[in-house]
Amino acid sequence: MNRFDSGGRLGRRASFVLLAGANVLMMATASAPSPIYPLYRERWGFSVTMLTVIFAVYVAGLLGALLTVGSLSDHLGRRPVLVAALLLAATSTAIFWTAGGVGSLLTARVVQGLATGAATGALAAGLVEFAPEERPHLGTTLAAVGTGIGMAVGAGAIGLLVEVTRYPDAYVFPFLTLAFVSLAVAVLAIPEPHPRRAGALASLRPRVRVPREARPEFLASVPAIVAGWALAGLFLALTPSLVTTALHVGFGAAGGLSIAVLFVGNSAGGLWSVRHAPRVATSLGAGALALGSAGLAAALALTSATAFVIGSVVAGLGAGLAFNGTLRTISAATSAKARAGVFSAAYVVSYSALSVPSLAAGLLARWWGLETTAYLYIAFVAVLAVLAVVHAGRQSTRRRSADGRPANSAAGSRQHARTPC
Repeated sequence: MNRFDSGGRLGRRASFVLLAGANVLMMATASAPSPIYPLYRERWGFSVTMLTVIFAVYVAGLLGALLTVGSLSDHLGRRPVLVAALLLAATSTAIFWTAGGVGSLLTARVVQGLATGAATGALAAGLVEFAPEERPHLGTTLAAVGTGIGMAVGAGAIGLLVEVTRYPDAYVFPFLTLAFVSLAVAVLAIPEPHPRRAGALASLRPRVRVPREARPEFLASVPAIVAGWALAGLFLALTPSLVTTALHVGFGAAGGLSIAVLFVGNSAGGLWSVRHAPRVATSLGAGALALGSAGLAAALALTSATAFVIGSVVAGLGAGLAFNGTLRTISAATSAKARAGVFSAAYVVSYSALSVPSLAAGLLARWWGLETTAYLYIAFVAVLAVLAVVHAGRQSTRRRSADGRPANSAAGSRQHARTPC
């Protein structure tokens, strides 16, 4: 029985691929400015603190959209919300294209944040609803993995472009503007997976809505989410400058490639997580995140670019494992009518962790220096990751006890891990 409307011309599989591509492009655009920041600083002479402010206003716009229109697609449908968000993203890249100073960068990042926030819940919910029936978990997997892939592609590609031209923005932002407009037109052709229902205006009131039945799982996921996304904030806001000043790497593309390495590991962790039960993936991921953070600190102490790359891969792998595990856990505890709102709430936590610590780091770097601030930041991430491991272990023990199974029931874990996704 087809549960989608017949308004679109694309089939379920094609619609799923289209939304997965839109998710990747949105995330690639979010990381695209990071490798260009050092060039912007040279052109217009702003400080490291202003750099983190430019990064933070993106997240402010994103959180504003999540808190207001994050669950709007649960009422209006996925298609109209996505079309509007994609056109707003095209507006942001057009502003980047014509930027003439810090004011333009701030405006572009706010608009970009609004677009990403408006699209996030609808994209995640749409991927779940268009997922192949034989692999129902593929939607949540690609929602999480697509974030890492997009961030890696955006930062890596622009990092390489920085190496060959002093004006990479003159090439990348026209392309992205055209791509977003084209995607908006294509989304008009997908079926509508979610029927309209009343309450659209009421849903615009700023609030985070997590249904009572999903709250225990949601709150249990917070330490792992914050640890992984806080580390991503360090890389996106400050790592291009950190690689140059603390590791003394003169290769122009190094900043963007360092971000790409983290998010490649993140994507690999997200894909690997489908082989494990959600709680196991979260626990393994948080442990790897703590280990990778220790490796990053050691790399700074030893001034070793090689150790920094290894630490980035391990930390990224852990963040991807943990985030996918938490999304699967939250999705399983949520009904379809509240799914976009709950995903939006999860991303409110995620993006708050992405921005607030990095903004604080930018302010502290004025007094303590970038390298000392980085040590403190990495220690903060490591402590949260360890707490997530401990909490996940306790939750697993309680669940096994409640189910009446021994704590070392390996057979049950293997059966769950092999469930097709």
